[in-house]
Amino acid sequence: MILAVLQARMSSTRLPGKVLAPVAGAPMILRQIERLRRAGSLDRIVVATSVESGDDVLARTLAAAGVPVHRGDLTDVLGRFIGALDAFGPADTLVRLTADCPLADPTVIDTTVARFRETGADYASNVAEPRTFPKGLDVEVMRADALRQAAAATTDPYDREHVTPFLYRHPERFRLAGYAQDAHEGEVRWTVDRPDDLDFVRAVYDALYAEDPDFTSDAVRAFVHGRPDLAMLGGDRRV
Repeated sequence: MILAVLQARMSSTRLPGKVLAPVAGAPMILRQIERLRRAGSLDRIVVATSVESGDDVLARTLAAAGVPVHRGDLTDVLGRFIGALDAFGPADTLVRLTADCPLADPTVIDTTVARFRETGADYASNVAEPRTFPKGLDVEVMRADALRQAAAATTDPYDREHVTPFLYRHPERFRLAGYAQDAHEGEVRWTVDRPDDLDFVRAVYDALYAEDPDFTSDAVRAFVHGRPDLAMLGGDRRV
């Protein structure tokens, strides 16, 4: 089984509560999950949040929408992932996703998973440098056993917070693979960390969602090409 774990919290430093910010009439995280459910490679999607009281409203919102939730330590995100694996497995493969990516692309997810499988890697991603995909389309795929090894081996706070560094920093121990596209869009910003990022995502959804809830990344690109006011919103490339 392939288990997708989407990490989320309300206590974002730069944009608190962003995961529940309304986007096209629903919380941003639920709009992202709609897109994730279109990825045919994912057998189950679980949100991993914290046990902090500030995340109670997030857990309630997800439960009301029928989304499985695992709660764990706020700062030990790696431990949260292992807890989700224990609670919602057994799974032989885990896909790491983050809840600041409401334009997540199911085709990119499926292709990254396919790359992971065909290479026999322990860890594969589309974010290895030089990255070619927009920030906000990030996908990391790994063997569940490899992540368990990492969790057992490291106490480094950086590893525990960012989940996967122990894997890709030890190529002598784990087989690594990358997935890149021909276009060079590594500087394009579709993630949501700042108010202008949220403004951008809302503009995309307002333009595309009503007509086609399953709008593609190419539709986003075409829309932004026709909106020069959005192309460098906040000083970052958006297309």
